[in-house]
Amino acid sequence: MNGPMDIRMKKRLVWVAFVLCLGRFAKADLAGQVDGIISESLQKRVRFSIRIVHARSGQTLYEHDAKELMIPASNMKIMTSAAALKYLGPDYAFRTRVGLLGNALVVIGSGDPLLGDEKTDARYGRESGWIFKDIANTLKAKGIGTIEDIIVDSSVFDNEPVHPSWPAKDLNKWYACEVSGLNFNDNCVKISTKNIDGRIAIFLDPPTSFIALINKVKPISKGTGAVGTYRNRQPNNLTVFGKCRDAVGPFEVAIERPAAFFGYLLFEHLAGADIDVKGQLAEKTLDDYRGFRPLVEYSTSLADCLARCNKNSLGLAAESLLKKIAAQGNPDGKDGSWERGRELVSEYLAQLGLDSSQYYIDDGSGLSRQNELTAYCITTVFLDIYRSPNWQFYRDSLAVGGMDGTIEKYFKQEKYRGRIRGKTGYINGVKSFSGVCSTAEGDIIFSILSNNTNGQTRTVINNIAQAIIDEADSRSEVTN
Repeated sequence: MNGPMDIRMKKRLVWVAFVLCLGRFAKADLAGQVDGIISESLQKRVRFSIRIVHARSGQTLYEHDAKELMIPASNMKIMTSAAALKYLGPDYAFRTRVGLLGNALVVIGSGDPLLGDEKTDARYGRESGWIFKDIANTLKAKGIGTIEDIIVDSSVFDNEPVHPSWPAKDLNKWYACEVSGLNFNDNCVKISTKNIDGRIAIFLDPPTSFIALINKVKPISKGTGAVGTYRNRQPNNLTVFGKCRDAVGPFEVAIERPAAFFGYLLFEHLAGADIDVKGQLAEKTLDDYRGFRPLVEYSTSLADCLARCNKNSLGLAAESLLKKIAAQGNPDGKDGSWERGRELVSEYLAQLGLDSSQYYIDDGSGLSRQNELTAYCITTVFLDIYRSPNWQFYRDSLAVGGMDGTIEKYFKQEKYRGRIRGKTGYINGVKSFSGVCSTAEGDIIFSILSNNTNGQTRTVINNIAQAIIDEADSRSEVTN
């Protein structure tokens, strides 16, 4: 005969069995949803690597070829930014120093990718060119009206500004700009054209004689205008070509020799502030800082860099972070390189128990098609950060669906707005999206990589993210 204790135990066992069964049904329901979403794409030979996991428990809710290597595009930035957070720490800040060495004005770069960055300056209410104005005011406050040379030192990074795997045709595009130990204005200028009574005027922002423009734009009176640029053998000598009916631009063009670009703009601004520069502009490494007299220092937080890297997919931010962790590991804090940065990211992934068959690191931004990742690798990195004290810090760097960053225009419906955070990726034939969904069942981490994509793939990816919320919310309604 069963006693009261036996009856209570049996009820408890039945309840546990019900919960376990519900969990299996939950996985089955989500699997059915995702399988249905990707089925047509699979028939069109789109390849996917997908993994969806519950953040707290680590339980896998769905996977499809989760350990198959894919070109990740800008989802590579997740690896770079996660490694930067590990090696640099959340309190890290890039610090660019300006001072005097003898009678020379010296600028020592820290690899800061956001000096003069338009979005960052707008966030802090800073006007364009504020840093040059501030340096000039600092000199005047010290009673200095004349200097000799301007020296720019970018030796915190090595002398390889362009990654060898980047497409040559893209090197004048903003997303493939040079990477320097002293960056400014995303290492780009803006160019626009205007048809004024049949004559084409070209405008350059910031205005500077560091850039030479050759005007090959033809005026037209009807039709659609389009303007582009190409480089010539002489650095920063750009030919502007195309057709212009009314106005075109502005559009961004990557420049060459970013450290010299900064130095030249500084020279021009000092001259405009009536500070006489008698010597030359020199790019060189200062091996001996004895006698350096600090004037002013400019800092950029790691939080700002991660946000530009992940929310807005700024390639320069990612590559600078990769080279910075390399430089930090060197005894003199200099010569940060892609090679050493790759090694450090790989060491971090190995510490998470990831086999080298799950990743191949080539650059920091994902522009290189040599990069390879799996959805299993990406979700493992997200789980590591989620379980660390830095999760909130990192989470804030991700784009927010329907609200900001690269997914501002997606997930605008009330049901999804603000509940999906992640990092997108796109290069030709590649689309990716990885991040976290806030659901009624808690946070759910996902990674969706796709190769051999078509025009519908981004919609397919977004539908998977929405299905995660739909399924979790509906299950919560049933259990409640």
